[in-house]
Amino acid sequence: MRGAAYSQPGLERWRVMADDPVLVITGASSGIGEATARRATEFGMRVVLAARSTNRLQEIAGEVGGHEKALPVSCDVTLWEDQQALVERTLDHFGRMDAFFANAGFGAQRGFLAESVEHWKAMIDTNVYGCALSIRAALGHFREQEAGHMILTSSVAGRRTLPGSLYSATKWAVTAMGQSLRAEVADSPIKVTVIEPGMVDTPFFDSPPDGALESDDVARAVMFALTQPPHVDVNEILVRPVNQSG
Repeated sequence: MRGAAYSQPGLERWRVMADDPVLVITGASSGIGEATARRATEFGMRVVLAARSTNRLQEIAGEVGGHEKALPVSCDVTLWEDQQALVERTLDHFGRMDAFFANAGFGAQRGFLAESVEHWKAMIDTNVYGCALSIRAALGHFREQEAGHMILTSSVAGRRTLPGSLYSATKWAVTAMGQSLRAEVADSPIKVTVIEPGMVDTPFFDSPPDGALESDDVARAVMFALTQPPHVDVNEILVRPVNQSG
């Protein structure tokens, strides 16, 4: 265990912290990812904060405990080499990886005549391919240690059809990946949770929607799944604002 041979003040604290579980979060620079990072550190976890730009990640890392508690990592989830490097950096820095929150994603206007085809491709690459790469990057380590928790951000839109919504189709894909992964790891203690938020006041929207959930509402749902006993696997969490029927 890192630091175990030392008894000096400060290093002793690091020795104890080396036992704290480690959560990797993609899309951690804002919204649900950032809120989950803050909640996780309150629960005694260490976090790896991943996003394409590290400027905001470094600020968040400093606010939640610095080098001992949080590691900012630049990661484009659509690049396999970045996803591999994210897991490697996690293990090099903290010596363990207990959970991986595949949260990176963004949306698009409804309507198959809206948005550019370039925006569509970027959204599909991030929401679907990026999520699949996160699973692939984490699963090998989880298999090796015979434990782990994979959490995927889907959406209410991944449970129902929205008119003209390609975004909805990407979230149906994420929901399906969660179910497929759960079937694949049924022979192991690896857990799989799909988080399905309704309308959330995040940078996803150009202007704050009325009556929406806050990012921290979803973060608390993530922590509920993460803090269950080893024999409990929370498969899905659908969380919506009061009176949101769709």
